[in-house]
Amino acid sequence: MTTRRGFISSTMAGGAALTLPFGSDRILNDKGVDYSDLDEVLARSVFKRELFSDPVIIDSCDLLKYEDNYMIRVRSKEGAEGYCVCHNMRMPHLYPIQLMLVNPFFIGKDARDLDDLIDGVFMYRNNYKYQGYTLWIPVAQVEMAILDMMGRIAGKSMGELIGDIHNREIAIYRANNGRGLSAEESVERIKERQRETQAKAVKFKIGGRRSNPEVPEGRTERLIPLMRESFPDDITIYADCNGSYDASEAIRIGRLLEKYEIDLFEQPVPTDWYQDWKETSEALTIPIASGGGEVSIRNFRWLIGTDSVQMVQQDLFYFGGMIRCMKVARMAEARGYPCVPHISGTGLGYIYMMQFVSAIPNAGPFHEYKGLSTGIPFECKTSSLKPENGILHLPKGIGSGVEIDPGFIKKHDQLS
Repeated sequence: MTTRRGFISSTMAGGAALTLPFGSDRILNDKGVDYSDLDEVLARSVFKRELFSDPVIIDSCDLLKYEDNYMIRVRSKEGAEGYCVCHNMRMPHLYPIQLMLVNPFFIGKDARDLDDLIDGVFMYRNNYKYQGYTLWIPVAQVEMAILDMMGRIAGKSMGELIGDIHNREIAIYRANNGRGLSAEESVERIKERQRETQAKAVKFKIGGRRSNPEVPEGRTERLIPLMRESFPDDITIYADCNGSYDASEAIRIGRLLEKYEIDLFEQPVPTDWYQDWKETSEALTIPIASGGGEVSIRNFRWLIGTDSVQMVQQDLFYFGGMIRCMKVARMAEARGYPCVPHISGTGLGYIYMMQFVSAIPNAGPFHEYKGLSTGIPFECKTSSLKPENGILHLPKGIGSGVEIDPGFIKKHDQLS
């Protein structure tokens, strides 16, 4: 069985030695939780302002659209440019927020102050009232376009602007077995995708997602032992239930996962059911992962500080970009926990994931791979971006590390 101590020590192998918080001296009650180490981490800046001696004033921040694709383009007064391919699934609903409440804030600002800008946009025009995906996806898109631009100015990758490079090879896991399939069909789909990439880890979905009933009924109880039977011991297996349970049911399912030596239990309860997170974690020995739904730094501080999660999985889009995600990764590092950023959306999300993972010393052992993007024409001269024996190789170029086809960019209209 994967215990938390064994899980954390194995996931941190190859990184810096970290002090583990487990044992009789850990503090789990709400009153008296010591957050001082986490608060110290949160006070530190992320963006490496020292790489830029002169101001980089943002002259424009534009939203571009062509067919179903959206992009953010930022330009400095000196003519430098940066791009971010947006979360296209959400943008048809969010583009007014992008145009009216986010992009204007950054115009005329010094991009070197990126940490402060991410904090400042939260209060701009009462944006704090939109906290959640509604605000943080648009903010993330501007931030990553700025990081792309600043990387091109400094001759650095996005990862080098937010940390030191720790990971140039990124091991992957395959997932997406899909709900609604039988346990047997799910396993066959996962096995096929694992064989294609030679990934050394897989993830399967259980439960019905939030309050939806599971289809077919009883699938989870059949799927858990079948996953363990279907893969050899050297394949790591993660379970993700997308907040399907309350605490009592999460504990019941968690004990079944423990029985069959599953390695991780992701998002056992809904994102905002915080007491249920704590109750579930206290009752189980299997490591608990946060999932990608959390949008609050303050709430991550509570989840980490109370040992309610043992892996953080903040989403680069949903959580507002790399600066905020790095703050969570640093809090996790302070407590000896790994970070495996969540990927949402389409386009170049996995490229941004690779850049972020490159810069975190407490990266988990495996990271999500959903397949090579075919909807955005781009060139990467330094990496195939395809798994080789289960490994993705980090692009060595500047900015995002890829060059979007200029002809494709020209097809876009500027929205206003």
